[in-house]
Amino acid sequence: MSEQPAAPSFDPSAEHQQKPKLRKVRGFPLPVQGPEGKQLVMLGLADSQQISDRIVATQPASQVVLPLMDGSRGLDEIVGEVGRGLTREFLESFVAQLDSAGLIQGPTFDEMYRDMKVRFDESDTLPPGVTAQVADQLVMAKHGKDATDEQKDAHGAEEFRAMLDAWIDAALKDAENPAFDTLPAAVVAPHIDYPRGWINYANIYGRLRVCDRPDRIVILGTNHFGSATGVCACDKGYETPLGTSPLDAGFVDALKAELGEEASAKLFEHRYDHEREHSIELHMPWIQHCIGAGDDGSHVPVFAALIHDPTVNSGESYDGKGVGLDAFVGALKAALDKAGGTTLVISSADLSHVGPAFGDQQALAGDDSAVESERERVTSHDREMLNLVTQNKADDLIASMTWQQNPTRWCSIGNLVATLRVVEPSEITQIGYAAAVDQQGSAMVSHAALAMS
Repeated sequence: MSEQPAAPSFDPSAEHQQKPKLRKVRGFPLPVQGPEGKQLVMLGLADSQQISDRIVATQPASQVVLPLMDGSRGLDEIVGEVGRGLTREFLESFVAQLDSAGLIQGPTFDEMYRDMKVRFDESDTLPPGVTAQVADQLVMAKHGKDATDEQKDAHGAEEFRAMLDAWIDAALKDAENPAFDTLPAAVVAPHIDYPRGWINYANIYGRLRVCDRPDRIVILGTNHFGSATGVCACDKGYETPLGTSPLDAGFVDALKAELGEEASAKLFEHRYDHEREHSIELHMPWIQHCIGAGDDGSHVPVFAALIHDPTVNSGESYDGKGVGLDAFVGALKAALDKAGGTTLVISSADLSHVGPAFGDQQALAGDDSAVESERERVTSHDREMLNLVTQNKADDLIASMTWQQNPTRWCSIGNLVATLRVVEPSEITQIGYAAAVDQQGSAMVSHAALAMS
């Protein structure tokens, strides 16, 4: 029997353990095997930024400790504030586990972050993250859970393409207009996971299959967990199981020229935020499959940027030190005008995020009156805000969301507004809308499909 690794030890001389500062983490139910084979549910903690791939399992009651780990309190202070039987011994062990996993600020996390940046800068493209996992799962579903790496490499792309085609067929089988007549100036499609968002991915990308290839694609996404306080651009292309979409380096140079040296440095300072940022990566297989490769086998060049929330600090960066929305939009428009050719702008946008998973009290599964009322509240608000989008009223969208304090947590106001302002469309068509609720009713996320010309 192999020996279990030793539990991390608390270091009383380490200042970062004496006053722990928790990083951005996400919590989730973690089923574990307890004594006598009994199934227990622990609280799993993981790195929201995905810099660390390690997980800490702890008692669910530990969640009351987490908000107090802000770097200002010592362990005795935390024990005193929490009470409820919390002991210094338990807290020391918990802090040691968090530190070992890189979930608190300190030397362990600093080393992980340095290593990630080195790996990031070593390549001209970002390797696949979530899309590689999707391909592996598809192969295992067909060839068994013990499918070899060779089988995954041989069949991953084939299974991925078959899945996309099946979804496109299902989404468009009864569509009155199953194709765009001409290449749109911009489209809006979701970045939710494929099982919950496939219909609106397919509503857009299925209609793009017969359009002329653009000269470049600009993808504007949402910065979910990164460090940038303003717009954050990427200086790399993207790999997926279906191929590689290269960076449009010439366009990046043109954009930098418009921004100037100082603002350009800020725009790419936190480029590491794009590491495993799903709001960009999830679009890449659809682009590669539906727009396809050219005669030389190469895919359309891309440029991607993550847009912050313009309802905070009037569109400037959150701390005033990053690139604001207006500065970025102005430079992007000017660079596109000078670049010439055709550009497809993709707004990677999810809308409402509601339910207990996001801090709300009301569950969303079932058909009782309270549940139906809450779902109607969300969809009604979505309709109202989407009307502002389809009427090209970006300023009104910002004003309304600011005044209402974004009551259903739209996560992509920034890239929607940026797209409207860059493209300045004369016509906007809503093609689809959907809201997905998990089986437990703990989370409801909505998304839409729109085309702009």
